[in-house]
Amino acid sequence: MMHTRGAPDLRRVSATLLVMAAALASPLANAQGYAAQWLMRVTQAARSLNYTGTVLVRQGPRFDTFRLAHMFEGGQESEKLLSLDGPAREIVRSATEVRYYFPDAKVVQVEPRSIRNVFPSLSPEQTANLAQYYEFKLSPGGRVAGRDTEMATFEPRDGLRYAHRFWADPTTGLLLKSRLVNERGEVVEEFAFSDVTVNAKIDRDMVKPSWPSVPADWRVVEAGPGDFVSNDTGWTVTKLPPGFIKISEGFRKLAGKREPAAHLVFSDGLVAISVFVEPFTVTQTQIGLTQTGGLAQYSTRSDAFRVTVVGEAPPATVRQIAQSVSRKPSN
Repeated sequence: MMHTRGAPDLRRVSATLLVMAAALASPLANAQGYAAQWLMRVTQAARSLNYTGTVLVRQGPRFDTFRLAHMFEGGQESEKLLSLDGPAREIVRSATEVRYYFPDAKVVQVEPRSIRNVFPSLSPEQTANLAQYYEFKLSPGGRVAGRDTEMATFEPRDGLRYAHRFWADPTTGLLLKSRLVNERGEVVEEFAFSDVTVNAKIDRDMVKPSWPSVPADWRVVEAGPGDFVSNDTGWTVTKLPPGFIKISEGFRKLAGKREPAAHLVFSDGLVAISVFVEPFTVTQTQIGLTQTGGLAQYSTRSDAFRVTVVGEAPPATVRQIAQSVSRKPSN
């Protein structure tokens, strides 16, 4: 959740506090506008600030610790995460790609860098959805990584989405902690800084891979989504949760696949859910549900096609969406 999608320039602290006070004083009229403004400010800070720190990541029962360096220079982001426990891993994000280094296995996985922010871009309709489908609250958040924070809570008004809780530095807007919480109040995914330096002096070497070139005995794996061509796919979803709006539709080349897959993306303003439809083959055995932290994936067969839905939503939600994917009626 931490890496992500532009937004307005940061406001000065005094102006932010005035807006915050107004939002808290006028509950519904200002809530949806301020919720979107708060998200955009946090998104912009995550992208445009220079910072280093130690990040704890929890996905279900798994915990990982990374050392992070983030640099914004010349309008471009660069970032490096180095694992501090478990198998050695290094993740380097440049303007065009993401590289995952696994030195023990002598493998580097290369993916194109998609435009990702902490939150999807918000259309006016999605801004209204935030107040309609989530209850937004802002309150003091206590200390995170030695800094006072404000906590923003987005509590779903139905059982079809997770609760989101965000802790941010009110001075800089930098997101310091994030949680996804299910309907039972259990944390399914979390990240948090244990220490952080904001507006740090970042040397370019701090965001470069430890290996200037891929060693000769390593294997390079090209992965991730390929080129996307916007077009009518001929597919539709009949049982979307209320508030989810289609934000893109087209065909995307997938790694290792001969034919491009239909790809539809829906968002409620906080999360995005992807729907992939591709020809079913006898070698495709992954049917059903898989889940890693807050990310759920459900695959099913529909006639001669395989439908896969992926998103940060409860398993029942991605299953409902997958089972309602169908051909658009012919005119």
